[in-house]
Amino acid sequence: MIDSTKRPTFEQFAATRNYQGGLTLSPDGSQIAYSTNTSGQFNIWRQSSDGGYAHQVTSFTDQAVRELSWSPDGSKLLFLADHQGNEQFQLHLVDPENGWPERLPGEPDVQNHLGSWSSDGRSFAYAANDREPTEQDILIRDATNGEVRRVLAGEGVYDAAHWSPDGKFLTAIKSQSNTNTDIILIDLVNGTHVTVLPHEGDVKTYAGPWAADGSGFYFVSDQDREFAGVGFYTIATGVGAWVETPDWDIEALELSADGSVLAWIVNEDGYSRLYARDLKTGQMIKLPSTPAGVNGGLAISRDGRRLALLQISPARPGEIHVIDLQTGTSRQITDGFLGGVPADAMIQPELVRIAAFDGREIPAFLYRPRGEGPFGVVYSIHGGPEAQERPTYAYNGLYQYWLSRGIGVLATNIRGSTGYGKSYQKLIHRDFGGDDLKDFESAAKYLQSLPWVDASRLGLFGGSYGGFAVLSCASRLPEYWAAAVDIVGPSNLVTFAKAVPPTWRRFMAGWVGDPFTEEEFLLSRSPITYVDQIKAPLFVIQGANDPRVVKPESDQIVERLRARGIEVRYDVYEDEGHGFTKRTNSLKAMKDSAEFLERYLAK
Repeated sequence: MIDSTKRPTFEQFAATRNYQGGLTLSPDGSQIAYSTNTSGQFNIWRQSSDGGYAHQVTSFTDQAVRELSWSPDGSKLLFLADHQGNEQFQLHLVDPENGWPERLPGEPDVQNHLGSWSSDGRSFAYAANDREPTEQDILIRDATNGEVRRVLAGEGVYDAAHWSPDGKFLTAIKSQSNTNTDIILIDLVNGTHVTVLPHEGDVKTYAGPWAADGSGFYFVSDQDREFAGVGFYTIATGVGAWVETPDWDIEALELSADGSVLAWIVNEDGYSRLYARDLKTGQMIKLPSTPAGVNGGLAISRDGRRLALLQISPARPGEIHVIDLQTGTSRQITDGFLGGVPADAMIQPELVRIAAFDGREIPAFLYRPRGEGPFGVVYSIHGGPEAQERPTYAYNGLYQYWLSRGIGVLATNIRGSTGYGKSYQKLIHRDFGGDDLKDFESAAKYLQSLPWVDASRLGLFGGSYGGFAVLSCASRLPEYWAAAVDIVGPSNLVTFAKAVPPTWRRFMAGWVGDPFTEEEFLLSRSPITYVDQIKAPLFVIQGANDPRVVKPESDQIVERLRARGIEVRYDVYEDEGHGFTKRTNSLKAMKDSAEFLERYLAK
């Protein structure tokens, strides 16, 4: 228990290492590489899969390593990095043992996305919008001589997926919307491509790893289902057949290069469940139990002997674990929780469901402080909106800090959230500021109904879409809130939709609305229209380099509030974008947010 006279500081709760992107194992499985902010910025580190000393590979200060992939011959790490959060991801190669990162030639205002290495390690596939800012093509680069070949170009946003073992085929994904994607099979020999597993209507289908014999590849899809299952597509027959069809979404899938082990993660009501199957025997592999929480960064060694993943729980920040699939034992190889906060000081959330206005239920995680109360509560709204609140050590321990100060947290998954079926997810399309606002009000009334909650001390917190939600609640439901924190939230759906990144533009009419033909509709849903109704003290945080929600989105609402004489604090981070990459900035923003709401919500 926390001694109330010696409560840990925010810095103690936030003394953690954070991770960016996925994990990648060396070809022999003996080492693992990852991106972490131990140095103050997200850089590559490598470590023995058995644990021990971690070696820093890159030493960026203004660039953040986002994704990385180990070459099949073990000689190189391929990675993406962007400058001060501008999301213009640039390709780099580095020798993991003793090298200096080499930025590969490319335009600085182009966004690249990693695909995969060819099995011989000579080439890698990636996607880029270098030809036209609004289009994203598939390219292949020779890692030795630098020759680049464009293998798929046209109207659309494509992402590179997986090479066939013989190097003759490459899969790609074409995105029509967040709920509608296609798999494209590219024949690299004759230069043709075809859509496989064609469908009508909104279906999410993603290409997974190829079988070791090249007979076909696994895929993840919600075809004819509410949730995403795993299937296998056979090249010779052109037929896909289901392999695993749980009643929740499969959110990660990996196959060892030798074809011996298939592993996947199922998102069951927000919690992760890890599964693995021995494909030689067809039997499930017994895995060690893990704390209730979320798993990510799934990676398997080429020989199927080791599995690596990031494990996070509400009471413990993310740590990398390596599982020996032969013995069923697990080893935690990182230890990044440095604050000295005792485990029994942490509080687990309760998974609750809140009645919505239309008969649906809103899943939510409710964190109650210890004691009798009454307590103030922060209503935390996730970004996306097509994303999901999960039971993690959220925002560098921000929830746990508030709990230690006698402030509860409610974190909902309102309509539009992922993880609860595609019908629920699609409810947000063209309805920003519509029925979602009714869900926010249902959450507020739910909090008011709890006997341990002080209804006069309810606060708001959220970033990105969550920031939009905060501004919507503060302006359109002003009677409920004592204070609010908005981080990089859109305030005007018209200006927001006009200023999004080029590759997003074709999606905006179907996702939010057309800013050129539906201005009146979008303004009717925008917080800026109702700014004169805001009365709660507001704290706005913005990254100057944000390419998704540009700085004028925050400028305009702050200017309007200040003109009215409303208390508003406005912090702009000149070296950040949509979120934070520098550890010092992240800690400052979260601490300032914590203390701002504590001022209004704590006794």
